[in-house]
Amino acid sequence: MALDRQTLRTTVAVLTGGVAVILDSTIVSVALHDLAADLHAGVGTIQWVSTAYLLALGVVIPTVGWLQSRLGAKRLWLAALTVFLLGSVLCSLAWDAPSLIAFRVVQGAGGGAMMPLMVTMIMQAAQGADRSRLMSIVALPTALGPILGPVIGGLILGAGDWRWLFLVNVPLCLTGLVLAHRLIAADEPARRVRLDAVGLALLSPALVALLWGLSNVAGHGGLARADVLAPMAGGAALLVAFVLWALRRRGDALVDLQVLRSRPTWAATALMFLSGASLYGAMLLLPLYWQQLHGTDALTAGLLLIPQGVGSLLSRTVAVRLLDRIGARAVSIAGFAVVGLATVPFALTDNRAALLAALFVRGLGLGTVIIPLMAVAFVGLSHDEVPHASIVTRIAQQVGGSAGVALLAVVLATSATRTGSPAAAFDVAFWWTVGFTGVAVLVSFVLPGRVDLAAAPPTAPARTGAPDRPRDPIAPPRERTRSRQ
Repeated sequence: MALDRQTLRTTVAVLTGGVAVILDSTIVSVALHDLAADLHAGVGTIQWVSTAYLLALGVVIPTVGWLQSRLGAKRLWLAALTVFLLGSVLCSLAWDAPSLIAFRVVQGAGGGAMMPLMVTMIMQAAQGADRSRLMSIVALPTALGPILGPVIGGLILGAGDWRWLFLVNVPLCLTGLVLAHRLIAADEPARRVRLDAVGLALLSPALVALLWGLSNVAGHGGLARADVLAPMAGGAALLVAFVLWALRRRGDALVDLQVLRSRPTWAATALMFLSGASLYGAMLLLPLYWQQLHGTDALTAGLLLIPQGVGSLLSRTVAVRLLDRIGARAVSIAGFAVVGLATVPFALTDNRAALLAALFVRGLGLGTVIIPLMAVAFVGLSHDEVPHASIVTRIAQQVGGSAGVALLAVVLATSATRTGSPAAAFDVAFWWTVGFTGVAVLVSFVLPGRVDLAAAPPTAPARTGAPDRPRDPIAPPRERTRSRQ
């Protein structure tokens, strides 16, 4: 059965603009050395080009649900994409390190709104039965971005100036704006929601502090550094305070945590955290592995990751078919198991042909696990709850990715000091990566088996009267209820 035409139009328009943000989060990582040299800045300063972008995401992501309720999805998407475009142009014009860091904040503000909104708009437009197929489309740039970003960045640096790393976003953003204006249906805010100022004052600083602390772990001293312990302790305290506040305010909270009462949603959220740790953590290890142990340059190391991207690309169609036939639980278990098994060779051998084959298989697993998680995370949720679930899963993936990178950086550094052998240190770090996927396999057993995605489509509520709340097809007979003022 063909996808609904309007849903497909929305998906095409959103992904065209969104792919620039997905690539931008990793494409700049390969340019830090060039940026430091050209802008006459130290490594500690230039690292803030990445850190400032990450922190801007942490500030903006929690506000997306409220902004959508005030502006409507289409207006917010156009505004966020315009801000990201403006930030990209300004970054290309930066004259020193502080100006580039400031302009990266502008970029991050636009990108932070776009990432959860991208999934929200597609899920709210989808008819229930279309969701698994749509997730195979949405998951493609999400899976390929961290893999292809460094490759594209290396090619751009090899052919031209670092400013093209930002200018390459311009045609994508302009095309995305035109398509969004023409293809996305106009919408009005579902209901006017007052800003949860207390929730914003708790959650955004909590995420900023956690991400900042995790980003500092890779420095000398690891977890014992004051600029790691202090922000992480403060961020954890603020996060606990937000959880208590949000549970009390329920539907009026900045991010409605009641969505986590749905078993598919909280299980998918936990697995998004682990998948972020596995994907982004390995993306720290793999380029370093090729460079330090195999003597390749940065561009060659990026090119050697292409088999993983090819595997992710090829697995998406198969994953959709498996999701329909055997269910989300079995697909997630199999996918994470494949990722873990395909990581093992990096701890056992240095044969390049075998490792490239393992990367291809690892890509098959990565492309497989994302689709069931994104499809079932919204099962049983109403139209108005979809933005909250999208924000929660996005935060989980973002923090999981940062945590994975931080933990593996510490493991790699401490193992190298203890063993005196870089090869042995990488072996230990890769076994930790296998451990992440092992935990994910266990958590996957909590996911529902075969769920009728068409049974609970996140359709828009009627304009008059109370919104109908669809029943969770895997929930017990006694329906959970709550006030939606």
